[in-house]
Amino acid sequence: MTHLTVNGMAHEVDAAPDTALLYVLRNDLELNGPKYGCGLGECGTCTVLIDGVAARSCVIPVDGCVGRDIVTLEGLGTRERPDPVQAAFIDEQAAQCGYCLNGMIMSVKALLLRSPRPSEREVTEALRYNLCRCGAHVEILRAAMRAAGLAVEAQA
Repeated sequence: MTHLTVNGMAHEVDAAPDTALLYVLRNDLELNGPKYGCGLGECGTCTVLIDGVAARSCVIPVDGCVGRDIVTLEGLGTRERPDPVQAAFIDEQAAQCGYCLNGMIMSVKALLLRSPRPSEREVTEALRYNLCRCGAHVEILRAAMRAAGLAVEAQA
């Protein structure tokens, strides 16, 4: 058995040590925020936070996550009280198909945890390796910058 802490809750899962974290999150814990995209850690749809850092769950073995704090999209906020990043993406309508959204939101959240007042360049760099085929980049960038403002307000 593997012991994981996901979204603040302890879980025991029966998975081989080299099983990708993404499969455990989706199949065993039924968390659908992280998506399967490329399976190579290149597109960003599977992004989660591990100890506050954006990580590609499709290439991280579950064994490497024991004793670490894992947060998925479901762990950020609720429908009634979305996280400031989630709220900004909603307000800016920063999605078309929505498949990339998990990775975008989690990458912005990780950026704001380490840099609460990022520049537009820092936001662009943080999202550089998150792929969106729909062309919602302008709205996504606007949402990320709005989230930075909301995050600052929420801390004050």
